Amino acid sequence: MTKIILAGGGTGGSVAPLLAVADEIKKTKPETKFLFIGTRKGVPEKELVKNKNIPYQAIFSGKFRRYISLKNIIDPFLILIGFFQSFFIILKFKPKAIFSAGGFISVPLAWAAWLLRKPIFIHQQDIIPGLANKLIAPLAKKITISFDKSFKNFKKRKTILTGNPVRKEIFLGDKEKAIKQFNLDNNLPVLLIIGGGTGAQKINEMIAQIVPELVEFCQVIHLTGKGKKIEDKKLDFKNYQQYEFLSQEIPDLYQAADLIISRAGLGVLTELSVLKKPMICIPIPDSHQEFNAQYYADQEAVVLINQKILKPGKLLEKIKKTINSEKQLKDLSNNISKLAHPRAGEKIAKIILESIDK
Repeated sequence: MTKIILAGGGTGGSVAPLLAVADEIKKTKPETKFLFIGTRKGVPEKELVKNKNIPYQAIFSGKFRRYISLKNIIDPFLILIGFFQSFFIILKFKPKAIFSAGGFISVPLAWAAWLLRKPIFIHQQDIIPGLANKLIAPLAKKITISFDKSFKNFKKRKTILTGNPVRKEIFLGDKEKAIKQFNLDNNLPVLLIIGGGTGAQKINEMIAQIVPELVEFCQVIHLTGKGKKIEDKKLDFKNYQQYEFLSQEIPDLYQAADLIISRAGLGVLTELSVLKKPMICIPIPDSHQEFNAQYYADQEAVVLINQKILKPGKLLEKIKKTINSEKQLKDLSNNISKLAHPRAGEKIAKIILESIDK
């Protein structure tokens, strides 16, 4: 029986491609068993993995910070604990491969896997690799990437351009189901705001200030992130709905949305690409997301906004102008669809299975 460990976490964006590839592997080898290794906090990966009926096991881990922090003293010990946890998990589960999409949780696991001679496969979602994938890359058997620009960061002989995988349920969204569940008005545009599984506090704060004006011309579904619900009675409007986190409802909401506001994690960018959805992109300042967002903006596939210079009034103006322009929505939809790789999960699954079956 084929057994594979999936590793990632911290954000839903790093978990989605792992689950997408797991789905494709199951198509070829239905008997395959998976084990997901994630963070102890498990937000939001536990929820996503639970929906797939994949066992979840948490380990200790720490970040490799390149700045001064007291946590730099503690985290090496956590990483060491995570390494020994990973070592015994691998011995017990006996996987044929480890598949990671980055994230600091994957580092001690990859080291243990290498020591136990288990093949490691990593997927690089973003254009710029994070430190975790840089550390794991020398140990990896194969590296798959979302953008050709990422070739320069890894050894070409083991790097393959595949695009970023998308969960199959993303294609199963039902607009009418969302309209019924969220009591939406067919005659009013729908604005979906997603800050990611952990939320985007700055975006939340700005949206809260402009809700009274927004509901005059659109309906708003606002996902604030776990623990980031905005407690304000002034936001009690018929056309404004706020949720901390939604999972199974997302495909339906994607179909119902006329415009989506999001950060620039590659998970959501990829999903919106294959669904041809117009979006306003507000990347986390001074992060890898800015490179992702700029790439899409250069193709005129998203409306890119710099958070550092963004004011609530300007955001309101940009939303209103975009959602009320049929031409701009159509152009954004066409351009973002050109960046889609709908068969990425299938390609990565084939790479993994062919390598471990040799």
